[in-house]
Parts: sequence; structure tokens; C-alpha cells
Amino acid sequence: MLIQIIGSFLAVVSLSVIFGVPKKFIIYSGIAGAVGQILYFLIISINGSQLIAVFAAALVVAFLAHIMARLFKAPVTVFLVPGIIPTVPGLDMYRAVYNLIVGQNSLAQQHMLLALKIAGMIALAIFIIDSLFGLKRTKKTAN
Repeated sequence: MLIQIIGSFLAVVSLSVIFGVPKKFIIYSGIAGAVGQILYFLIISINGSQLIAVFAAALVVAFLAHIMARLFKAPVTVFLVPGIIPTVPGLDMYRAVYNLIVGQNSLAQQHMLLALKIAGMIALAIFIIDSLFGLKRTKKTAN
């Protein structure tokens, strides 16, 4: 598990460089991604549900991205986009397309459905955190 977390951190740092994240924020993007992966692996080991694990990891990454954005006065996407990448269901999308090409339509359907569920959980988690931080901002301006 430690190797996977270090790998996730390095992947997020590498993607941050590719995405053009300012140098002073690259390590923090990596930390957000690594914390999300730690939670993902913990939930998988306890519960076994990939969907719950992805949802929780995306919630944490989105929350950390908002906190870091406020601390460092940077856009949320600087931390969110690279940090969320390790939870993206790339392998399931690949398997769906591969099985579709080789004629295994039922397997392709299973993998595509799982990929869509995971993507939906990521989107829902980001939406919830963005909405909560948006409510907080609205309350401050109303007072």
C-alpha cells in the first residue's frame, strides 16, 4: 500500500508539471492526491466498496483543494485537477473499449457501467464540496 501511495503522489506531481501548475504549488497538489489515495485504500481494505472509496477520496481531495486554494490564494483547479486524477477510472474505460473491440459485449458493458458509476461519484463529491464552499461564501457576503 505504501508503494501505491508514493506512486500516486509522484503521478500527481508529474501531472501537475504537465498541467503547468506553478512550482510552489506542485508538492501541495501531490499531497492532496496522496491523502485521497490513502483514504481510498483504507476504505477498500475495510469496506471493500470501490464506489464508496472513490466518493470519499474525491470528497477529501476536493475539500483539501478548496482549503489550499484559500491558504495560498490560488485557483481551486490548481490542486483539484491533478489531485483527482488517481481516482479516475481509466483502467475500466480501457477494458470497456478493449472488450467491445474483441466482441465481449457483456464484459464491455460491465466495465463501462462501473467507469460511469465511478465518474459519477467523483463528480458528485466535487459538486457537494463546491456547493458547501459556495454556501459559506454566500453567507459571508450576505452579512
